Amino acid sequence: MSELASKVVAQKSVAAKIGGLIVAVILIFAFISNSVFYAEPGYIYHVRTVTGNEEVVTDVGYQFFPFGRYNSWKRAMTVQSVRGADADDIHPEKDSDNASATLPPMSIMFLDQVDAHAEATVRFSMPTDQQSFLKLAHEYRSPENLLRTALMPAFKETLQANASLMTAEEYYSGGRTQFNSEFENQMSRGIFLVKRQEETVSSMKRAAGSANVALGTQQEEYGEDSKTVFTVKKILGQDGQPQRKEQRFQHFGITVVSALVTDMRPNNKFVERMQLKQKASADRAIAREQRVQEEEQRLLAIARGEREVAERQAKAKVEQIEKTTDAETDKQLAITSAQKLRDQAAISKETAQIELEKAMIEAETVRTLAEAEAYQKKVILQADNALAQKLDAEVKIQQLWADAFARRQVPTYVFGGGDSGTPTGSDAEAKVFMQMLTLDAAKRLSYDRELTKKKGD
Repeated sequence: MSELASKVVAQKSVAAKIGGLIVAVILIFAFISNSVFYAEPGYIYHVRTVTGNEEVVTDVGYQFFPFGRYNSWKRAMTVQSVRGADADDIHPEKDSDNASATLPPMSIMFLDQVDAHAEATVRFSMPTDQQSFLKLAHEYRSPENLLRTALMPAFKETLQANASLMTAEEYYSGGRTQFNSEFENQMSRGIFLVKRQEETVSSMKRAAGSANVALGTQQEEYGEDSKTVFTVKKILGQDGQPQRKEQRFQHFGITVVSALVTDMRPNNKFVERMQLKQKASADRAIAREQRVQEEEQRLLAIARGEREVAERQAKAKVEQIEKTTDAETDKQLAITSAQKLRDQAAISKETAQIELEKAMIEAETVRTLAEAEAYQKKVILQADNALAQKLDAEVKIQQLWADAFARRQVPTYVFGGGDSGTPTGSDAEAKVFMQMLTLDAAKRLSYDRELTKKKGD
């Protein structure tokens, strides 16, 4: 019995030891689990110990704080407004692909009373120094509260305030970059303090009516020559710089890393108006191009006409030059021909003059020779009364008669004779006839056959 009791006591003692060991292990595990945690990268941890101390953990790795509590804060939180997001979709401590806070597209109002839905993204950087972070943690206690009460309202207010600085037409007419730049500027440095003013602007386009004939050319202007526009002007301080409403989160060391406006969707009426304006602008561009084309066609027609006129002028000028050249050539040929004829006439004249002079010389020579010959003959005639010539002439006459007598036709039979006195053609009759002719010729020669003596002989 005693042995059994001792065994039971021994078993109880072993069980107690095992139980104590288990309790010790459990206590140790509980202590470790409540005192040790792993610090993930990209997070900041706010740790409160059992002794009332607070620590800020920014290092990555296992951290030991006896019986401490901690909250994890993302180093950078993103507030994003996108389509398809639910309202107040907040998950600041989840390591996921989503932003810290996701909102549906923000409804904003431009300066010209055009409403639109904007999509934007702003990324905030948390402070890493212990003093600023503890101040932030004491103020907002949790990342959800920070997002809900500070970052998301600042995001909405700044986006809406930024829209009031610009009209929708300015935004869609080239002001998109300015809008995005102003949004980032106001998120980082504060919202501009502005005042809205009405201004009357004179229209630059005026037209003159012609309905009143009595006014003649001094017609009155008609149509709207002025319009009222609303402008927003920034309130300037004494230093000349725009005054701002500071962002509340900046007091806790939170900075803006980036601020982007990713999309802007105006209402349907404005879209329709912009489409009509775009169509009108396209029509104006087409009309402008057509006007330019017509102007080019006009210039082309003018150039073509000028080219044709130039071609005709050139052709006429060529023809004129050809005719002038031909006329000049004919003139030069005529001048050359006339010069040639004149030269020929001058040569002929000179030749004739020479021939005349030659003829005159020859005539003078002939006259001189004739005078010499006449003088000679005169001297000879005066010397012998031209007996030699006369004798020579008489000899020739006698030769002619003798030749004629020799060739006379003598009939074979001659009838006639006696003293009847009828010519019968006898030799005696022919001789008598010859003598008579000789005497007649001598009579015509008028020379004396007798020799005359010179005076003094």
